[in-house]
Parts: sequence; structure tokens; C-alpha cells
Amino acid sequence: MKIALMDSGTGLLAAAAVMRRLRPDADLVLSSDPDGMPWGPRTPEDVTAHALAVARSAAAHHPDALIVACNTASVHALPALRAALEPGIPVIGTVPAIKPAAAGGGPVAIWATPATTGSPYQRDLIERFGRGVEVTGVPCPGLADAVQAADETAIDDAIAAAAARTPRGLRSVVLGCTHYELVAERIRAALQQPGAPALVLYGSAEAVAAQALRRIGAEPAPAAAPTGAVSVLLSGRPAGLPAEALAFAEGRLLAGGRTDLAPGAPAGGAARADGVAAAVRR
Repeated sequence: MKIALMDSGTGLLAAAAVMRRLRPDADLVLSSDPDGMPWGPRTPEDVTAHALAVARSAAAHHPDALIVACNTASVHALPALRAALEPGIPVIGTVPAIKPAAAGGGPVAIWATPATTGSPYQRDLIERFGRGVEVTGVPCPGLADAVQAADETAIDDAIAAAAARTPRGLRSVVLGCTHYELVAERIRAALQQPGAPALVLYGSAEAVAAQALRRIGAEPAPAAAPTGAVSVLLSGRPAGLPAEALAFAEGRLLAGGRTDLAPGAPAGGAARADGVAAAVRR
């Protein structure tokens, strides 16, 4: 079995780490675009062109499925990716988990890039799934870039700035960028109020990995040491995992080195209610 994952950068690590835990025997192809990132400021047409190039690089390795582990690419390029690759390669997209978060009750905050926060797409999701629940979009300028660079100071500064813009008394927070799942516990620490109920974080990694297995008719088989290979493509070039990826537990897990991810814990540390809730574009 071979599963490909694509993103502009290291945001794909969370879903890849979950897939590694669910199917340690699966070969993984990690395809990203360091030459073209960030994708957020690009036009939809430009995002689509870059996403297609990254996806085709991964498709050349003949995966059984492709996970689009990127909110921006899922919003703008998913129809084009499916037209180019399906039915030969199932394509699984990612969207902000507004629906399950709102179903759990409010107030809810959505942490996302400034472009996503102000997009008609996010406003439509809130209108469709957030009715009757207080939902606040919180732009997080610089956070995805700081995570991509594994810049500890910049990560802390971006989280603190976004936390200052976030209403108090939240029930849950939607992580609307896959990069944010890599620093989920730091986000929780910045937002959790003393004496308040535990804040629930909604990510996408668990759901998209599980959906990829369903699409190819495979079952989780986690009780084994990893045997699958990990191939890395950087703007189409074969490479090793970038040094920045190894700053995160998910990257170290994929590299086969030490990890501080507890067995069975969700990648990125996103909180469970009865399991990590997330949104998947099938």
C-alpha cells in the first residue's frame, strides 16, 4: 500500500504521522512545494497550478490514494486535482472542521490564515453549519510561516497575537490550517482559561487519514513496528525530510527517530472529545 500526501509545506506532517500510526506498513510519499510557498497569498488559479504540479509529482510514484493535506489547496484546487487524477487515484481533501465543532455547541473560534478567514468560502461554511452557534473567525498572520520555519520565537509570538484576538469563554477551536496542528498544544496552552472546562481543538489529520483508508478499502492495522518507506519530494525533487520537519514530533516519527507522541495520541496533540472531530472533502 502506498499513500501520497501533498501540501505547500510541512502542514502534511500531521496527517502523515497519523497514517504512519494507522498503517505502519504503508509506504508514504510526501510532496510539498518549498519553491512556491506560501500558497495563501496566491490567486486561486495560481494555487491550482502549483497544487497540480505537486500532485503530479506524487502521482508519478503510483500511490493508491492522495491526501490533499492543505486547506488552501482543498478550497481552490480540489476539482482540478480530481479531474486530473481520478478515478485512478482517489483524492481526499481537507476543509475546516466547522460542522463538527458547531455541533458540539458554542462559542467556537476558527483559527486560520488571514486569506481563509476573510474568504467567502469560510463565511459560507459558517452560514451553513454554524447557525445558532456563536462562531468567530480569528486571523493568524505569520503562524503558518513560523511553523514552516520551525521558528520557536515566531511561533510563540504569532500564537500570543492570535490568542489576544480570540474571545474568552470558548468551548472549542477549529484549526483551519494544517500547519497549526503541529503546534496544537501550544495553542491550547495560550487559550485555556484557569478553572474553565477543557478546550476542545478540532483538526483534520485523523479524519483525512481514516478516509483515505476507507477510499481504498483498507483497515487500520496499527499494532506493528513501522516497515513502510517514506519518500520526500520538494517541488518535484527527491529529497530527505527538511530539517525544520524534525523540530516536530510528527516529523521525527516519520524519520524513524525519537518522538514524544504518546502511543495512540492524535498527531499535533489535538484534543479528543470521543475522538478527534474533523472535516473531510470526499
